Amino acid sequence: MAVALPLLLALLLVPPVALALGEGFYIGVASRVLVFALAATSLNLILGFGGMVSFGHAAFVGLGAYTVGILMQSGVVSGWVAWPAAMLVAGLFALVIGAISLRTQGVYFIMITLAFAQMLFYLMVSLKAYGGEDGLSLPSRSHLGLGLDLSNDTQFYYVVLAVFALAFVAVQRLLNARFGHVLQGVRENEQRMHALGFPVMRVKLAAFTLAGALAGLAGALLANQGGFVSPSLMQWSQSGMLMVMCILGGVGHLYGGLVGAAAFLLIEEVLVAYTIHWQFGLGALLLLVVLVAPNGLLSLGRRWALRKG
Repeated sequence: MAVALPLLLALLLVPPVALALGEGFYIGVASRVLVFALAATSLNLILGFGGMVSFGHAAFVGLGAYTVGILMQSGVVSGWVAWPAAMLVAGLFALVIGAISLRTQGVYFIMITLAFAQMLFYLMVSLKAYGGEDGLSLPSRSHLGLGLDLSNDTQFYYVVLAVFALAFVAVQRLLNARFGHVLQGVRENEQRMHALGFPVMRVKLAAFTLAGALAGLAGALLANQGGFVSPSLMQWSQSGMLMVMCILGGVGHLYGGLVGAAAFLLIEEVLVAYTIHWQFGLGALLLLVVLVAPNGLLSLGRRWALRKG
């Protein structure tokens, strides 16, 4: 709570501060940060707390985004329908992919998740009815009613913030519950947890499915934020970017996804303004962070506290 409340207050103040400074553009940037923070948090659930290195997590983000786009193309504009549907579709695919992938371990698990993601990528490229390689444009953002107009960037930001906060609290409570403790025990020693009688496979599959559903929700928000969906959302490079965000913030830290997404996207935003070769500068900065804080940015505070003590 000591961290959560000040952080929430700071996030609530982003739109009024940005508008007061005449920089309304940054409201959209902040929305994008929160969307990717949700996606990175979903990956961190299985990577940091479950020890499952999935290199195809972006596929679930893409599935959620396409669900919203396809439903909107069919005339379904309600977010109350499209967003849960995005979670359901992504969760079901995660259930099937997880049931197959989790029979393997190590590098084989990484390669199978990557293979499934690439299969889904090429599937969407081949579906010309939904834009194929060119992608699919959304005519508008989803409708939520309740007096909300998501075409207004400020209102959309607050909706994204509310969704992220609810998902974050749900993940936090899950990790502090018996399920979360078992999941972390599986990460530390899967054989011992199995010997103790815990249903290891079911726990891992449940976590993988939940992570896929949360990634689908992030995809639904991302589709609304950009007004466009394309197969590039499912590429392995996008999964790599989510993994970098987790590593940058701190794998296994509850706030790792949020901190990593914010650092990654804000650094990118700054560098793009100065050079077209921003990827080089971003790579150098990421290398520096890994060398200085191998356990992520959140480990810096702990190291500083230990030195001070």
